[in-house]
Amino acid sequence: MTVSLSRLLQPKSVAVIGGGAWCKSVVEQLQKSDFKGDVWPIHPKAGTICGLPAHPSVSDLPKVPDAAFVGINREATVGAIEELSTIGVGGAVCFASGFGETDDGHAANERLLKAAGDMPILGPNCYGMINALDGACLWPDQHGCVPVDSGVAILTQSSNIAINLTMQSRALPIAYVVTCGNQAQLTEAEIASALLDDPRVTAIGLHIEGFKDLATWQAFARKAHEKGVPVVALKVGKSVEAQIATISHTASLAGSGAGATAFLEHLGIAQVGDLPTLVETLKILHVAGPLSSTEIASVSCSGGEASLIADMAHETPLTFPPLNETQHERLFQALGPKVAIANPLDYHTYIWRDVDAMTQAFSAIIDPNIAITFLIVDFPRKDICDADDWECAINAAINTRNATGGVVAMVATLPELMPEETARRLMAGGVIPLAGLSEALGATIAAQVQSQCASDVIQPVPVQEAQALSESAAKAALSKMGVAIPALIVGPIDDLAKLADKSAGPYVLKSTGLAHKSESHGVALSLMNSHEVLSAGAKMQGDTFILEEMIDDKVAELLVGIVKDPAHGFVITIAAGGILTEILADRTSLLVPASRDQIEQSLTQLRMAPVLYGYRNQPKASIDSALDAIEAIQAYILANLTTVEEVEVNPLIVTPTRAVAADALIRKYHD
Repeated sequence: MTVSLSRLLQPKSVAVIGGGAWCKSVVEQLQKSDFKGDVWPIHPKAGTICGLPAHPSVSDLPKVPDAAFVGINREATVGAIEELSTIGVGGAVCFASGFGETDDGHAANERLLKAAGDMPILGPNCYGMINALDGACLWPDQHGCVPVDSGVAILTQSSNIAINLTMQSRALPIAYVVTCGNQAQLTEAEIASALLDDPRVTAIGLHIEGFKDLATWQAFARKAHEKGVPVVALKVGKSVEAQIATISHTASLAGSGAGATAFLEHLGIAQVGDLPTLVETLKILHVAGPLSSTEIASVSCSGGEASLIADMAHETPLTFPPLNETQHERLFQALGPKVAIANPLDYHTYIWRDVDAMTQAFSAIIDPNIAITFLIVDFPRKDICDADDWECAINAAINTRNATGGVVAMVATLPELMPEETARRLMAGGVIPLAGLSEALGATIAAQVQSQCASDVIQPVPVQEAQALSESAAKAALSKMGVAIPALIVGPIDDLAKLADKSAGPYVLKSTGLAHKSESHGVALSLMNSHEVLSAGAKMQGDTFILEEMIDDKVAELLVGIVKDPAHGFVITIAAGGILTEILADRTSLLVPASRDQIEQSLTQLRMAPVLYGYRNQPKASIDSALDAIEAIQAYILANLTTVEEVEVNPLIVTPTRAVAADALIRKYHD
């Protein structure tokens, strides 16, 4: 929709239609949040609701409300929405269920959309929204939001997850919570885009079950980038592998989960895998914005904690850069000769309780090249311990932030060892309180600077069932686009055997009509003469075979596949190739169209990338040839968008001088 959502999201007057417990709770939450605007309950029989006079109908309201909560049954909801739309209400929450999410609700859904017209609606089948900035909430239940001057916006399709997130005790300042429900009219991307118009929103967190309109998501991502508002998403609901996984390696590696990941990367939206990391990432983004690099520093008074964080970060992109000369000098001045100066730093306990000395030491390690500095401190249980001894750490952390302006986080190794009261004090002082070492590292990775939203994605159009081309036809089609293929001949085994004696091998013999030739004993390698060709052919099924040149100077084997994901567009999968593709599970995905730079970056993300670049003095692969081949495979997709379902080359054999498609699969529809 192009209609503004400002009256719905920042209402100055609210109508609540219905007299049940849910509607009473909406009024109670407005009263509890000290909403300054008018609240008008609507019920044909009730005299008062929560101490406020009830109006018999929408037409009896003294003014047109900015927003309304509709908490009545499905059929009555449609009529109420029509009334609200007719008088020009700014938007409404549809609480009732039984619309598009049920088999018998689609007709009701259509009537609801017609009744709403141009009036924005949230839902149906949703709790609505909380605006903690203005104390305005259309919300039928208790929640944990408190008044804030600025904060993050959280959007989710699930009302229950929304409630749980408001109850977090991690000091995340939440400005908005919006539940999207069925998204019959307003999509999650459209609502998120509207929230970008409020300058008090510092970051946006998304819990996403699925993408409806890819173009709308693309528009939101671009707007967020332009406004400098970072976005982080938790995508759930990964579907089972497509049926074509029995035919192709690409489908089993890619699937819908890989498509969603590639789509979010394409949009420049950070991703996390769980709710705790989502909360911690939003805290970093709220205080510091996106982080500038993966270089971090850690300070603790325990060698165990220094070793722990070093080990936990070892398999991540995060690094601990060696301390420079200036850091060394400052730390030596602060800590003296008894402390080994390193990153991560164990400063022992010599300076504990000395706020000035702790501030000096903490400040000494802050450096512009370090994205974030962790101060590891675990706070005691206040119910059985005295926490006064830890005041020095809080004060030193806040002093360090004020003195240096650096990005400073105080991290508890266990989430429960960061009390909410302490976290709020740290947050107010500009120090990021992170609950849990694992969550802190995951959030730091997610909070890295995201790239600008890339070119428009391609929304695939569903058509009839695709058919697989023969291997020789697939190779011929790709060859026309510039993909190098082996010299090959197709024919009966006797003819191929005669040809094998006319020139030196080695050759590869393949049976035709088999998708997975290795598993089906349909391929034989290193054949040198007619006798070996005949012997190999006798063990294979079929009357027609392929005899082709064997590429014997390989550096590495890659899988390059592109599948059409109905939800996200065409997904490119680049993986370690050959017969161990699924076992190695070394892969990366991105969306079509991808630039050459994006493709090369994906190659470097593979665990087997060192092999391509000449591991342990072995020959280096021709990276340019590999990139040329991948771009040519993508070009085939772009030239056949309406007819192609999937292309896979496995293996793409990369040598020091070329990249050759040793096997190819194309599934497409009739032209």
